[in-house]
Amino acid sequence: MERGQKEEEGGGGGGDAGGGPKYSWFTWFVVLALLGVWSSLAVVYFDIVDYDSVIARAKEFHMNFSEVLQGKLTAYDTDGDGDFDVEDAKVLLGLKEAGRAAVRDSPEETTAPQVLKSEETSEPVAETPELQENEPTSPEPPTAETVSESDLRPARDDEVSGSHDVESEIQAAVPLPPAVEDDFVPDDPRGSVHPYEDEANTIDTTGVLVEEPPPQESVVEAGQYLASSKLSQEAEPGVEAEKQPEPEPEPEPEPQTETPKEAESVPESDGTAEKQAEEKLKEKAKKKKPKLFNKFDKTIKAEIDAAEKLRKKGKVEEALRAFETLVQKYPQSPRARYGKAQAEDDMAEKMRSNDMLQRAINTYREAAELPDVTPDLLKATLKRRAERQQFLGRMRGSLATLEKLVQLFPDDISLKNDLGVAHLLLGDNKGAKKVYEEVLAVSPGNGFAKVHYGFILKSENKIAESIPYLREGLESGEPGTDDGRFYFHLGDALQRVGDNSAYDWYELGHKRGHFASVWQRSLYNVNGLKAQPWWTPKETGYTDLVKTLERNWKTIRDEALAMMDQNTGVFIPEEENLREKGEWGQYTLWQQGRKVGNACEGVPKTCSLLEKYPEATGCKRGQIKFSVMQPGTHVWPHTGPTNCRLRMHLGLVIPKQGCKIRCTNQTREWEEGKVLIFDDSFEHEVWQDADSYRLIFIVDVWHPELTQYQRQTLSPI
Repeated sequence: MERGQKEEEGGGGGGDAGGGPKYSWFTWFVVLALLGVWSSLAVVYFDIVDYDSVIARAKEFHMNFSEVLQGKLTAYDTDGDGDFDVEDAKVLLGLKEAGRAAVRDSPEETTAPQVLKSEETSEPVAETPELQENEPTSPEPPTAETVSESDLRPARDDEVSGSHDVESEIQAAVPLPPAVEDDFVPDDPRGSVHPYEDEANTIDTTGVLVEEPPPQESVVEAGQYLASSKLSQEAEPGVEAEKQPEPEPEPEPEPQTETPKEAESVPESDGTAEKQAEEKLKEKAKKKKPKLFNKFDKTIKAEIDAAEKLRKKGKVEEALRAFETLVQKYPQSPRARYGKAQAEDDMAEKMRSNDMLQRAINTYREAAELPDVTPDLLKATLKRRAERQQFLGRMRGSLATLEKLVQLFPDDISLKNDLGVAHLLLGDNKGAKKVYEEVLAVSPGNGFAKVHYGFILKSENKIAESIPYLREGLESGEPGTDDGRFYFHLGDALQRVGDNSAYDWYELGHKRGHFASVWQRSLYNVNGLKAQPWWTPKETGYTDLVKTLERNWKTIRDEALAMMDQNTGVFIPEEENLREKGEWGQYTLWQQGRKVGNACEGVPKTCSLLEKYPEATGCKRGQIKFSVMQPGTHVWPHTGPTNCRLRMHLGLVIPKQGCKIRCTNQTREWEEGKVLIFDDSFEHEVWQDADSYRLIFIVDVWHPELTQYQRQTLSPI
């Protein structure tokens, strides 16, 4: 009994007696130990940490397996909890940094914690405005610049078909006539010679910045190709896309690599994956960002980027002030100086100021002349400078800049092509021909050089020889070749050798948007105008003018005959190479909306009759002239340069038989004292097979559907 009582008392003492704990500390230790074991098994089972890697890493630090198991990695306690655990192992393996959130290392993980954004971001790469310009932006309806370009231009015209397609990629390949406005005079007096057009008169694309009223009718003038100068066959870092939908200059499409058919049909293998990886690397190399920052500029990149950001946002004045401050602070920084030039360029666009544009041109030069300019920045700077010089009419300066570029980068074929265009702009076909011969010697398949070389040959009347160059150049599809002019001249050359495939090329040109139709192949057009080959006086609305001409035809004829009898040489032979054979002379009274010298002194009554008809005398895209054609003359099928005019022919001396004119598929004959009216933007052809000369009076008038605003703002041809 006593023993039983004692046992009960002992048991009671081990229970609640004295208020002590029900379980000893040893019991809790065992429980925690078991939990630790199961936690370890769970970690290994769920592959939270690869302990093999931990052990391997430990061995690198000369620690053996027993030391790992014994917990002797406290030296690598990175989270400060006094021991080596899962979190510390992750740091050791490079999966996370001390004190940062854990990241699962599962390859299937697709989302990462926000904190990783800063960890994974490498050192910022120099971001250039040029690269931003080439990045895709939200599609907008193509304006004629993006232009045409929204560049600085004498008159803004927005509805002209072919203005972008026909003019921008041709690289401003046509010399410029004297400016209509007097606020700027081109450097070169030969700028009025037009090597690309059969028409003797050219469009004014000097780039004069003139103040104009807010447009009520927008017409895109096809001649404003300089604004989007082709000087960008390849991606040009220096061209601003946001400031002007230019193109801007416009980056050259990169060649696309064709996927072999085998690769398309065969399931992807390791070898295929490797090939694709190599192709991606090649594409990356092609898209390599231009290096515009030298070592010093990288140290002030944040300041440059801040100023550039203002420019990209269109805050032109603020951007210019920012770059001016940078240039004052860092006068030897090429990138800051280049940014200043771009900001001045933008300001010139905004202010429509020649003076500001000239400042930009000068600053581009300064940037290029600074020491330690990177090759990419040097090229971008000088290319943009040459382009802006061309736009402003500084053709000789542009030529000098491009010559320097070619010397600095002799292996860049595109620069040599640009140099050839610069020669053409000066009317120096011989110099251009030499350049393109050099290009074709090292790059026989260069399509851009071929079409330009073919054009030069055709201008030399080497018709048959020009055809393969024009054809192969167009077939190449290279940037700068898909241009209405080349379709125009290839078709014309084929027609002259009797090859009916000319109309296939005209059809292709029409399908690609260069021509209004196969018959109507003018290049300087306003969209939406009524288009028909033959017109009646009533349809034109110019019945008063027609009546005046027909009532006074004898007076007009007599004055013309008197000038012919004097044999003073006022009838100038046709020099546009439109004749297959024969003699054809012209005596011009008005051209581009202005009287020609003292021409009216010889025919004062005729000029007096016309003075009250501004639709004729003010037609900046036409002429008023006498035309005399001798027997045996044939004029090749051809088209005029624009759809903005109609042409009136007043018969003065017409032989009874043998003289006829075809426009499209309709052929008519002149009558003395009667007016024929046709649209010479349609194909037309003339035969003079009579036994005596034919004399007519030609009066061009504005297309009746053009508004007064359009007549005032369209550039002359």
